[in-house]
Amino acid sequence: MTDPLRVVIADDQALVRTGFRMILAADGIEVTGEAADGLEAIAAVRRTRPDVVLMDIRMPELDGLEATRRIVAVGPGGPRVIILTTFDLDQYVYAALRAGASGFLLKDVTPEHLVAAVHLVRDGDALLAPSITRRLVERFARRDADLPAVHGDLASLTPRELEVLRLLARGLSNAELAARFQLSEATVKTHVARILAKLRLRDRVQAVVAAYECGLVAPGDREHA
Repeated sequence: MTDPLRVVIADDQALVRTGFRMILAADGIEVTGEAADGLEAIAAVRRTRPDVVLMDIRMPELDGLEATRRIVAVGPGGPRVIILTTFDLDQYVYAALRAGASGFLLKDVTPEHLVAAVHLVRDGDALLAPSITRRLVERFARRDADLPAVHGDLASLTPRELEVLRLLARGLSNAELAARFQLSEATVKTHVARILAKLRLRDRVQAVVAAYECGLVAPGDREHA
C-alpha cells in the first residue's frame, strides 16, 4: 500500500482553500496544511513535508512566486509546486515555471482535473503540455533575457539528446518522439530523464524553457512532420 498523497494549499482566499480541501479529501488526499500567504506556505511545507503544494501567485506578505523559489531551492526530495492562477497564460506563470514549479492550474479547474493533476505531479510528471509551455515561453522569454538561465551546459548532451530536447520543446509528446526516432516510449523516457539530470532540471516543463533560453529553439519555430 502506498503512502497517502499529502498536499499543502496556499491561497489568500479562505473559500478557495476550503473548496480545494473538500475536493482533495473526497479522493483520499491528505491536506496537511493551509496558508494565506507565501511565508505561511513555506512554514507549512517545512512543518508537514507534503508531496505537492497548490500555490496561488498573488498573496500578501510574500507572493507565490518567491515562495515557490524558496520551496524548490531545497533540491531533490522536496515537494513539487502547482501554480494556481486566475488568468490563462499569465506572465507570472512563466516566471513561476522558471522558478521551479511543475505546472499550473486555473482556479476554475474541475474537481476531476484537480485530483488528476495532483497525482500526476506527485508521480514526477509535469502538468503542462509542452505545446502550452511553448506558448508561454514564446510570449515571455525574450522579456526576461536579463535573468540567469535555468539550465546547465548543453555540451553535456549527446547529439541524440539534443535532438530529443529540440523536438520536446516544439511540443512533441513521448509517443510522438518514439514514432519519430522509431524507439519505444520507455527509451524516450530514458532519454528525457538523462537530459533533465545533465541539465539539472526538475521536469520537462523546465526543459522546454531551457531549450528556448539557450537558443536551441527560437520563438516562432514550429515542428513539421
